Amino acid sequence: MKKLILAIALVATTLTFAQDRKARGEKLTPEQQTELQVKRMTLELDLDEKQQKEIKTILAEQSKKREAKVAAMKAKKEKGEKPTADEKFAMKNEMLDNQIEMKAKMKKILKPEQYTKWEDKQADKKENRKERIEKKVEKRSAK
Repeated sequence: MKKLILAIALVATTLTFAQDRKARGEKLTPEQQTELQVKRMTLELDLDEKQQKEIKTILAEQSKKREAKVAAMKAKKEKGEKPTADEKFAMKNEMLDNQIEMKAKMKKILKPEQYTKWEDKQADKKENRKERIEKKVEKRSAK
């Protein structure tokens, strides 16, 4: 009898946690993300109307590319396929090409002082990402 009650309690708590994860999974649309990102950049860099429009088109294009890539990777993962070393190299290479292209576009749009601020902000974000990844790795190795 005790074992049955324990089993029911375990199942109930598992189901409760599974539902909480799904509820947190709601994400913003790419358009909403782009709009928020442009507004943040406007506040940080003091962008004018023309700059906002140009950056919005760049970010929207970038967002669509990213969504397509994520969908493709998800489909592969669901099939159980893992990328080969050549595919990983190609993805990294493409990512770096996109970053170079983004930098060039931003340099054309932004004024020199705005561009410097933007680059500093990008470096900060990169550093924060590294720290978060290191913390995750430490957590996993501690378990």
